[in-house]
Amino acid sequence: MKKDKPKYKMIIDAAVVVIAENGYHHAQVSKIAKQAGVADGTIYLYFKNKEDILISLFEEKMGQFVQSIRTRMSDKTDAIDQLKILVDSHFNMLAEDHHLAIVTQLELRQSNKDIRLRINKVLKEYLVLVDEVLQNGVDNGVLSEDLDIRLARQMVFGTIDEVATSWVINDQKYSITDLAPGVHTLLVKGLRK
Repeated sequence: MKKDKPKYKMIIDAAVVVIAENGYHHAQVSKIAKQAGVADGTIYLYFKNKEDILISLFEEKMGQFVQSIRTRMSDKTDAIDQLKILVDSHFNMLAEDHHLAIVTQLELRQSNKDIRLRINKVLKEYLVLVDEVLQNGVDNGVLSEDLDIRLARQMVFGTIDEVATSWVINDQKYSITDLAPGVHTLLVKGLRK
């Protein structure tokens, strides 16, 4: 069956809300269907099961996110500017959708090992983007020439991820986007020559 994109997107968006509000383990397919305004059986025309919904929503949202960053970076050649776009975009995405923030920062981590392995495959595209920014900085002499790209990637992603997770755990009581300049500055100071 050919997938009806608007209905598929409605189900994905509904799943984000239901998983954020109920937790992954208590997010029943029937609740997702109700939130999406579709019959329970309709879900199974698009997804095999709840795990497939979770992976698909991450693929969909992460794919859109990486493409958005690539578009914003397309006219930037300086790695420092690219890193700023990366940090700003990450925090803005989460600030704009608090349900998605809860799902990506908390619920995806509580899933089983098989789901986490599939999520890591999806996350790889984002990590490749971080590697490209770092390598660009090294190649153009902006970042330290002896920078260990793999270690630097872990530092960049880990910092952004931990700031975001802390923000979610603290019920998003402050502006994560206000933290972006400070995070960018700290990362740049750690990566420069």
